Amino acid sequence: MWIPTEHEKYGVVIAGFRGTVPHGLSLEIGDTVQILEKCDGWYRGFALKNPNVKGIFPSNYIHLKNACVKNKGQFEMVIPTEDSVITEMTSTLRDWGTMWKQLYVRNEGDLFHRLWHIMNEILDLRRQVLVGHLTHDRMKDVKRHITARLDWGNEQLGLDLVPRKEYAMVDPEEISITELYRLMEHRHRKKDTPVPASSHHLFVQMKSLMCSNLGEELEVIFSLFDSKENRPISERFFLRLNRNGLPKCPEKPERHCSLFVDLGSSELRKDIYITVHIIRIGRMGAGEKKNACNVQYRRPFGCAVLSIADLLAGDSKDDLVLKVYMCNTESDWYQIHENIIKKLNARYNLTGSNAGLAVSLQLLHGDIEQIRREYTSMFTHGVSITRKLGFSNIIMPGEMRNDLYITVERGEFEKGGKSVARNVEVTMHVVDSSGQILKDFISFGSGEPPASEYHSFVLYHNNGPRWAELLKLPIPVDKFRGAHIRCEFRHCSTKEKGEKKLFGFSFVPLMQENGRTLPDGTHELIVHKCEENTNLQDSGRYLKLPFSKGIFLGNNSQAVKTTKESFWITSFLCSTKLTQNGDMLDLLKWRTHPDKIAGCLSKLKEIDGSEIVKFLQDTLDTLFGILDENSQKYGSKVFDCLVHIINLLQDSKFHHFKPVMDTYIESHFAGALAYRDLIKVLKWHIDRVTEVELHEHIQEVLKAQEYIFKYIVQSRRLFSIATGGQNEEEFRCCIQELLMSVRFFLSQESKGASALSQLQAVFLSSFPSVYSELLKLFDVREVANLVHDALGSLPTVMHGDDSLQAVKLQSIGKTVESHLYTNPDSRYILLPVVLHHLHMHLQEQKDLIMCARILSNIFCLIKKNSSEKSVLEEIDVIVNSLLDILLRTILEITSRPQPSGSAMRLQFQDVTGEFVSCLLSLLRQMTDRHYQQLLDSFNTKEDLRDFLLQIFTVFRILIRPEMFPKDWTVMRLVANNVIITTVLYLSDALRKNFLNENFDYKIWDSYFFLAVIFINQLCLQLEMFTPSKKKKVLEKYGDMRVTMGCEIFSMWQNLGEHKLHFIPALIGPFLEVTLIPQPDLRNVMIPIFHDMMDWEQRRSGNFKQVEAKLIDKLDSLMSEGKGDETYRELFNSILLKKIERETWRESGVSLIATVTRLMERLLDYRDCMKMGEVDGKKIGCTVSLLNFYKTELNKEEMYIRYIHKLYDLHLKAQNFTEAAYTLLLYDELLEWSDRPLREFLNYPMQTEWQRKECLHLTIIQNFDRGKCWENGIILCRKIAEQYESYYDYRNLSKMRMMEASLYDKIMDQQRLEPEFFRVGFYGKKFPFFLRNKEFVCRGHDYERLEAFQQRMLNEFPHAIAMQHANQPDETIFQAEAQYLQIYAVTPIPENQEVLQRDGIPDNIKSFYKVNHIWRFRYDRPFHKGTKDKENEFKSLWVERTTLILVQSLPGISRWFEVEKREVVEMSPLENAIEVLENKNQQLRTLITQCQTRQMQNINPLTMCLNGVIDAAVNGGVARYQEAFFIKEYILNHPEDGEKIARLRELMLEQAQILEFGLAVHEKVVPQDMRPLHKKLVDQFFVMKSSLGIQEFSACVQASPIHFPNGSPRVCRNSIPVSMSPDGARVIPRRSPLSYPAVNRYSSSSLSSQASAEVSNITGQSESSDEVFNMQPSPSTSSLSSTHSASPNVTSSAPSSARASPLLSDKHKHSRENSCLSPRERPCSAIYPTPSETSQTTNSCFAKWNATSIPHSTRDSIREAEELVGPVSTLSETRPAGKSPNLSLPSVSQDRRMMFNHIGDGALPRSDSNLPGPDKAVNTTPSSWSLDSGKEARNTSESGKLISPPVPPRPAQTASPARHIASVSPSPAGRSPMKGSVQSFTPSPVEYHSSGLISNSPALSGSYSSGISSLSRCSTSETSGFESQGSEPPGTVPSYSVSEEPVRKESKTPPPYSVYERTLKRPVPLPHSLSIPPAADPPALPPKPQLVRPNNLENSSRRTEQVPRPRPLPRKVSQL
Repeated sequence: MWIPTEHEKYGVVIAGFRGTVPHGLSLEIGDTVQILEKCDGWYRGFALKNPNVKGIFPSNYIHLKNACVKNKGQFEMVIPTEDSVITEMTSTLRDWGTMWKQLYVRNEGDLFHRLWHIMNEILDLRRQVLVGHLTHDRMKDVKRHITARLDWGNEQLGLDLVPRKEYAMVDPEEISITELYRLMEHRHRKKDTPVPASSHHLFVQMKSLMCSNLGEELEVIFSLFDSKENRPISERFFLRLNRNGLPKCPEKPERHCSLFVDLGSSELRKDIYITVHIIRIGRMGAGEKKNACNVQYRRPFGCAVLSIADLLAGDSKDDLVLKVYMCNTESDWYQIHENIIKKLNARYNLTGSNAGLAVSLQLLHGDIEQIRREYTSMFTHGVSITRKLGFSNIIMPGEMRNDLYITVERGEFEKGGKSVARNVEVTMHVVDSSGQILKDFISFGSGEPPASEYHSFVLYHNNGPRWAELLKLPIPVDKFRGAHIRCEFRHCSTKEKGEKKLFGFSFVPLMQENGRTLPDGTHELIVHKCEENTNLQDSGRYLKLPFSKGIFLGNNSQAVKTTKESFWITSFLCSTKLTQNGDMLDLLKWRTHPDKIAGCLSKLKEIDGSEIVKFLQDTLDTLFGILDENSQKYGSKVFDCLVHIINLLQDSKFHHFKPVMDTYIESHFAGALAYRDLIKVLKWHIDRVTEVELHEHIQEVLKAQEYIFKYIVQSRRLFSIATGGQNEEEFRCCIQELLMSVRFFLSQESKGASALSQLQAVFLSSFPSVYSELLKLFDVREVANLVHDALGSLPTVMHGDDSLQAVKLQSIGKTVESHLYTNPDSRYILLPVVLHHLHMHLQEQKDLIMCARILSNIFCLIKKNSSEKSVLEEIDVIVNSLLDILLRTILEITSRPQPSGSAMRLQFQDVTGEFVSCLLSLLRQMTDRHYQQLLDSFNTKEDLRDFLLQIFTVFRILIRPEMFPKDWTVMRLVANNVIITTVLYLSDALRKNFLNENFDYKIWDSYFFLAVIFINQLCLQLEMFTPSKKKKVLEKYGDMRVTMGCEIFSMWQNLGEHKLHFIPALIGPFLEVTLIPQPDLRNVMIPIFHDMMDWEQRRSGNFKQVEAKLIDKLDSLMSEGKGDETYRELFNSILLKKIERETWRESGVSLIATVTRLMERLLDYRDCMKMGEVDGKKIGCTVSLLNFYKTELNKEEMYIRYIHKLYDLHLKAQNFTEAAYTLLLYDELLEWSDRPLREFLNYPMQTEWQRKECLHLTIIQNFDRGKCWENGIILCRKIAEQYESYYDYRNLSKMRMMEASLYDKIMDQQRLEPEFFRVGFYGKKFPFFLRNKEFVCRGHDYERLEAFQQRMLNEFPHAIAMQHANQPDETIFQAEAQYLQIYAVTPIPENQEVLQRDGIPDNIKSFYKVNHIWRFRYDRPFHKGTKDKENEFKSLWVERTTLILVQSLPGISRWFEVEKREVVEMSPLENAIEVLENKNQQLRTLITQCQTRQMQNINPLTMCLNGVIDAAVNGGVARYQEAFFIKEYILNHPEDGEKIARLRELMLEQAQILEFGLAVHEKVVPQDMRPLHKKLVDQFFVMKSSLGIQEFSACVQASPIHFPNGSPRVCRNSIPVSMSPDGARVIPRRSPLSYPAVNRYSSSSLSSQASAEVSNITGQSESSDEVFNMQPSPSTSSLSSTHSASPNVTSSAPSSARASPLLSDKHKHSRENSCLSPRERPCSAIYPTPSETSQTTNSCFAKWNATSIPHSTRDSIREAEELVGPVSTLSETRPAGKSPNLSLPSVSQDRRMMFNHIGDGALPRSDSNLPGPDKAVNTTPSSWSLDSGKEARNTSESGKLISPPVPPRPAQTASPARHIASVSPSPAGRSPMKGSVQSFTPSPVEYHSSGLISNSPALSGSYSSGISSLSRCSTSETSGFESQGSEPPGTVPSYSVSEEPVRKESKTPPPYSVYERTLKRPVPLPHSLSIPPAADPPALPPKPQLVRPNNLENSSRRTEQVPRPRPLPRKVSQL
């Protein structure tokens, strides 16, 4: 049975539990669980990380922990009763654990490892705390470490700042908000600004002296030297080195390292130096022999110097080597360090041994105790302390020192009968009064223990030696009296004995008889002569002698000299017990000299402060003793001395002696009667404040009032104790009178900064310190009233002295901080006067920092939820007095500009934050009663209105993100809780007072605005929090957004008809609220939109305003990342449900549907924009959104914005052509007018003309970069017309030059032809703009099918590639997945004349083949009926699918949606005709290129000839004969008669072309290829015989046809040739460029150029001039071969290579092959080109380049036929135009007519995606093109043009045309004459297709033959033969023409022409590219005449297409 647990409530999981039992709860190690019930070893409960899931788990898996339970029952809350630091550690480490792993994922390795170490460290510290064995101090230290590390980690991870008090987290609900703010601010400041240390220490470690020839022991002496004052500032650090230069005692580290302590900040400057003096101990001369003398002397060795400034940058120098210098003469040794510092190089040089001193230095900061804590190892191992000379900056009480510093300066000695000067050594002893030498009282420096005697170093032969050695004599005070220093002087002999002979001595007593010590300064001592054997042990014999050469101590010019020899020393006493001051001694001994008391008291002020504080207690006893003895006589002087001493302790140097005085007052002061005199004198001074001459003295008195009162109070207490409390009333009266004087003194008003105001300021600054003293004698209320009266007497004038006002406020601040104010009784008395002064200062906006501090202190004392009566009354007082002024102050300071300086800015933020915390504290303390009283206190509604507006404004300011630092979430949540509570109170006042007839729009608007920004705060978005943080917030505050949302709804419902005032203003704010992902909030707020629609419908009959505002706001809000799919569904469902019963339901549904669709697009757009790189999805999504704004919403501004967003995306992806087209959309909306336009996006304020000009230039630049120069030319002309109309010839000239440069680029630069791919997106997982739609995409340069497929799969990583090309079924459409169907398609160019024109170079034609393309097609071969294994061509059909796009490519995107599909089937016969046409065209092209020397390498021609002839001999063309020329087929298909005739025509034409090709080949074939040529000739005759051709005319050999630059059908002869009607052929006219777009050639001349197959470049043209004039272009692909022929020709080679049986299997199975199975794939998509193509192709070429063709050639071709069909294809051609007719001599007219009669049906057709000779596909950056606007496009008719037959070429040796061709391959006339131009204004979005496809791509034939096998069958479009089959030859009249005149008279439209003059057929063109009809283009050179037939009756079968309607372009208003 399950029993609720009593004590087992909380535990931690210690073993993982899977929860496999029924109702089991899965748990992991470390989870915390709350236990609800127990039963037989099982618990039931839940894990705290997921409290919603409850279950059972074994009890032995849980470690129970103590916990307390709150709210017992269903909603009980369990809180563990462990140390709060442990709780925080646990929760923090859990949060860090998740984030720590994310750091690894984000590759933030450094932080990852640092955090890992910190987490381990915290866990170790946590274990120490949990064990509980730590001492109190150690526990405190551990907690400090833990919290420091927790704060560091939180800061690094961007988590919240945790407020702490004594290392424990504080509950913000348990303390006042001002206290919380201070805690936060303290932690924030601690984190930001480290406090600079005032004390510094220098650590010195001696390592070694590096010297080549030491051999002697050394002494090294370190000290600090001030070069500015030219004196040492520290004691010396002394250490000894052995003979190797290493420390002599390595086992004692304190001997070779020292800490120079107590350096002030002023001493860290560059003129403080570390000086090192080195003394050697050994022989007199460094080079003397070892046995010369056994006595050792101290001799100078060297000196080194280092500036302390070198350490300031890095604080440490580990391995520093100092150069050691030696002075040139020993007499300069005493100042060698000064010479080195001053760089007096002549006086010193490097030591002879070039020594170097290795030391380690480090500068440490902080007081000495801090250094001991932080560098414990330094003190543990031992370090000597080197003090500063004298006392430190701060003298500490209790510090015991008695150090006498003696500097042995110099001596003056006589020769003493010697011929040379003496070698003098000084020996010093300290001798006591009894004559005994004091042991160990001479210190050479720290690091060396004190010694009993000192020996100076010896200067060689020097009678005036200068030593300057500093010694310290730490003699105890008890031995100081009577002691003296004796210095003995000896001459050191350099002879062998090395004896030292005494010749004199000096002495000096340390203390005089009167008790004064030796004065500081330099003393000249008498040198008393003596002999070596003189006994100096009896000091009494010489102490009676004079010791100094002056009458008094020290140097005196009047001194009586008794001898010529002198010795100088300098003394300096540093003692806390002895004094050198006689005045001080006289004062302390006042009783012995009563007559000197007055003088001593007067001189006290002149005594040095350090002397006074040394004898502080004795001095005070003396003063109060004198006062007790004779108060009448000395009372005033004693008072002045006491004031002097008290003020002396205010000095920072003696500040630490205040506790000494406090201790004296408490324990030693005994003046029980002193209070009377002190009160009396103090009152006397205060009463005379108006007397100017006393001001300075009174000021000193007032400064000392704190201690004066302490003495008064203590004296009175001592008196009361002694007398039993006598004279109590008298004392009270004295105090009252004194405070009356104070009140009168304070109430005096002064103007300006007078002396009186200074006195008042001095009094006020120290007055609060008196309170605590008064409380010792009086009741709290009495003291409070006294203080209240005193502070209340202050003048209220605010325009007086500012410094006084500041001090006044500081005094009030100290009052609030005093112990007096903490008592509730006294606080209630003091609060009114405090608030009065605060109110005055706040009103004047003065001293805000102090006001804020005072207010904070006031509120810190008022705890939350304190229901005591006194607290409530205090809140009443504060509300009435300060609430209004507090609001105004916050408004004032937040509206000011922030100061520029960082320190000022921090101060500014502090003030703001403190005032805000005060306001929040006040509001939180206010109860219902307080709010009611406040609202009732307003006399008028105007006052209430102003208050509400003010408080709402302040709340909006408090919500600002910059109000608190970003990691102060705790503070923000507390503030929000207070705000929402206050708003709930105030909303009632709003409803009661400002509705109905009193409605006030401003106040309601302010309310709603506040509520909206409250809900939108970042700190309230719980979805962004970690689960634990979210749980804590919800437990403490709930979801405040929902609370405020409900309040908004409630207030909105109360508005009634006043709602109309807020429509549409509140739509945007409310929409922003509903986008927050909080379901409850959305359910509350979304219905408001229905209400708005309803009221708007009532007012205006529609809700257009609502719709417009919704749409505008949705865009901006969703682009910021707000909203989601759930919101879209909720919005839709809630509103649809709401409007079900409305009369306006239909229009409402329409609005909701529109908004929902917009949300879909915006969500897709936002998701796409999150991706890093620009890909197709981003562009496609932007296009979709752009079109939606234009077509459905008609939002012009949004439309233009998205145009520019799309433009930026294109630029980033380097889609320059698409970028230009995109910008044209905006350009189209503008006109050439002077209308001013406002500043918009990046455009400045300018006229419409200027903006349009700017756009034109930008678009031209982008067309140029995208190599779409034809479009750029049109725009150049357009803008040139404008310049011309304004006579702006300068810009006109530039524009014409730009236009000319674009023409040059067309002719000179190479362009790659892109590939096109059809992509189907199927399944519900795709974005809506792609879902279940198909598109055609324009590939990038070099992008082939495989690369494109891979790119698409990368963009959609979850997509599945479909394995077939069939249309998917409904299950695929509805699947919850993503399916991609991809295959290549072939563009079908529009019927443009330029493509059918002879003599136009290919670099011009190629543009029109791949630009402005509406239609694309792909072919799928299949067999109908029974397949004939012997001849599969009999049943090989082709299914041709034509895709029609909504817009032409290229356009504003790289891909557009397919609008329409057309599917037709081509019969086997039609297929055969198309294959042969293609092959014939390819042959013509190659022959022409070879003939005109465009082909430097004839391999392509050789391969093509071999492929056709060899295949034909081995049955290629014969298969067609077998299939279609047999009687059975002809009888069964009577309708195919004309087609069969056409097929035979093509076969005969092929034979004729081959014969001519062989003749050309024979002329250019190299010698090593002759055998192959012979073989080809032999096989050709076999082929002819197989076709039944007996013989061609003999003139094939005699006069081979020459294909010149012009049309091959125009004879290059000036003799007119009569043309027969029979020889005419019909040529379909192309429509001119409607809207040109970018085109690029395939770049690789071999493998890459396979993508730009011959069928698409050369085969599409009507004239072979396209090929003749095509310039060979160097290969730009890495796969390219060195083939030098035009890419248009060579590109076909790799296709066959790809399909060749020679390819390995891996080359045949690329990624795409896996996408589509061979049987189901369309032939256009099955075999993409693998990257190895080029290798295969190159190997093919290598075969043909060999000396002879291998015998296996024919076998290889046969093998290929067996694998892939009857014929192997070596190349594939892209869509080709009509084959140019080869003009062959001596051919019958009928036959020539048959050869030349080629109509539309004879156009070659090729597919780029054939399986065998598959078209190679090139890869590019993704760019998706689609457009949802189904806009119409105009189509135009296809005309037919009659061309004359080509006459036989006369037998001439050279023709003019040939010379022309050799000079330039370009035709002489290709520029049009002037002509009128029609103007059109369609949108650039709407592209247009014209007519039937006359130049459609065809399946390529092969080099082997014109036949394709099943797997790579070629097909033709459906309209292939219809327009030509019925055309009788007799309809064409005969005429003759001469070639040259034709050239002169020709008038051909330019390639960029936008009209076709002859047909008068308009071609739609975007408005921006149209040319107005009035303007004529400039005259250009004439082109050859194109003669149209007079009789075009039979051309009536041209297909007419319905023009597409398009909306008129809209104007942009002011954009």
